Amino acid sequence: MAHLNFQFLRSSFAPEGAYIKTGQVANWLSERKDHVDIKVSKIPFHKLDLWRFLDGRIGHESGNFFSIDGIHVNTNWGTISEWDQPIINQHEIGYLGFIVREFDGILHFLTQAKIEPGNMNYVQLSPTLQATRSNYMQVHKGHKPQYLEYFQNARNDQILLDQLQSEQGARFLKKRNRNIIIRIDEEIPVHDGFIWLTLGQIKQLMSSDNLVNMDTRTVISGIPFGIFEPEVIDFFNFLNHNPRTREIHRLFLKSALSDTGGLHTVENIITFLAKLKSAYDLQIRRIPLDRLEDWNFDHSEIYRKDRRFFKVIGVEVEISNREVVTWTQPMVEPAQEGLCAFVCKEINGILHFAVQAKLECGNHDIIEFAPTVQCLTGNYRQTKEGTLPFLEYVLNVKDDRIVYDSMQSEEGGRFYREQNRNMIVLGGEEVPVELPDHYIWMTLSQLFTFLKFNNYLNIQARSLIAAISFT
Repeated sequence: MAHLNFQFLRSSFAPEGAYIKTGQVANWLSERKDHVDIKVSKIPFHKLDLWRFLDGRIGHESGNFFSIDGIHVNTNWGTISEWDQPIINQHEIGYLGFIVREFDGILHFLTQAKIEPGNMNYVQLSPTLQATRSNYMQVHKGHKPQYLEYFQNARNDQILLDQLQSEQGARFLKKRNRNIIIRIDEEIPVHDGFIWLTLGQIKQLMSSDNLVNMDTRTVISGIPFGIFEPEVIDFFNFLNHNPRTREIHRLFLKSALSDTGGLHTVENIITFLAKLKSAYDLQIRRIPLDRLEDWNFDHSEIYRKDRRFFKVIGVEVEISNREVVTWTQPMVEPAQEGLCAFVCKEINGILHFAVQAKLECGNHDIIEFAPTVQCLTGNYRQTKEGTLPFLEYVLNVKDDRIVYDSMQSEEGGRFYREQNRNMIVLGGEEVPVELPDHYIWMTLSQLFTFLKFNNYLNIQARSLIAAISFT
């Protein structure tokens, strides 16, 4: 295991790979888009081919893929105890998987330039395999996804990472995917539209807007880097020193690789979350879409009467290089972009992250750990001052305290051009050690500990963790 951790760490330190310069990847993606015919058009619901409004939901006539359901939510969490909303019901567990292979002593990830109808920029870097069960079982009558057989036939000794992780709890009903990384030592064909990149290259590319898709971010967030003695961490920082390395990267590395100095123990954190899950209830009842309180269902949209949060639309898609080149489907379109941010602070000589426990209606187990600030369903610019902890702090923080700041898309297969501002902010003395209710300080290594298990960190937290670089 220590050898595996070191291999991942070494790949994260590699700013360039064996096959393409990092600065050339954006152009490569743009060229991929230029060589593919793409057309995405909004259409009324009655033009959705093979989709039906039946039993109060919009579903595929095969019974596969996903459905748009209506739900009524009851909870004793927060200031709003009940509401209605549409939600994506996709009970299938799909693959989000990377093949990795060593080149010149460094692990490279086989990455795909994948086009999704809802993507900002259309084409983004995705895992080697990104497929629902309906896709790889060929319910759509198309071709099987490339490289599927490597994952289906992987031996235990090839599997480096294997987790079931949640998706957006406000939009999906208990949705999870299998996040998996497998190692291949033999030479394999590199199909058109695929490329080998180091982990360091992928993380560098995340500093740009909308180049690395959500599925790549969730998989690499769970990569283990291990625990090392202080003198070994200092040695890694010495070896990793270069003109680009900033003090924050040294702090990230120490917080990631050290299991000492945490304000709370892992056991304390488990108790913190267990108490909340025991104290709060979440009850979901399915209701017909055309009976949702405060929502309108017309010929082309399902939307809130006040036009807030999001709406459900129909689209017709033509993408010439997909397993199926033409199809229609429902999608979720946001009312505005959101904001996801971690505030971190050095406490007792080690960097801690302010993590909030957050209940969302689609969560598999009521509450998950979320970023310090997460504003997806409402317009955060119009939020009353003092309503959300740390929101004003993040929005008004000085530029020299912003460690990471980029726009990142949500999953383009279900969400229509949804993007969120992702930020990591380094707080100083102005950020108190005492946190509001439902918040707790965690080191990066503690966050990695909880990432080993299912349904602890939500996808917004994982997306930010994936962006953390040591170089």
